[in-house]
Amino acid sequence: MSSAPVIASIGLGANLGDAQTTVQRAIVALGSFPHTTVVAQSSLFRSAPIDAVGDDFVNAVAQLHTTLSAQQLLAELLQLEQVFGRERSHRNAPRTLDLDLLLFGQQEIDTATLTVPHPRLTQRAFTLIPLLQIDPLIVIPGRGAAHAFVPDVAGQSIQKII
Repeated sequence: MSSAPVIASIGLGANLGDAQTTVQRAIVALGSFPHTTVVAQSSLFRSAPIDAVGDDFVNAVAQLHTTLSAQQLLAELLQLEQVFGRERSHRNAPRTLDLDLLLFGQQEIDTATLTVPHPRLTQRAFTLIPLLQIDPLIVIPGRGAAHAFVPDVAGQSIQKII
């Protein structure tokens, strides 16, 4: 475990099967991780796939209060994807569940297995808009105020569903 509690932001997405139910169930499941509590969640949004084919995605962002390390949290996220039947047949393949560690407190992490802030966080409406819904004043470590990136994603289709 890490020594101090951290607020981590997790991006969720799905576009196979009952994607809306899957994302809702996954948010609940995040709270079952050791030493972790879900403290906030965005609405669910529908977005078209980017650099991929397939059905629209259902996306959301959840914030967790955790004492897990970033690597421990990543391992839990990958395991949860497997529980939901995630297959990694090719890059940007349709998926039953995709979980991304977007932010981990104010930390900047760059290892072979993890980059935080998520490298495409500010380039994707389906992560940026739900994150801003939870915290309109959030600052992305090393990049600045998240709201400053909204014009960069203005052309991407995203629709609130619930």
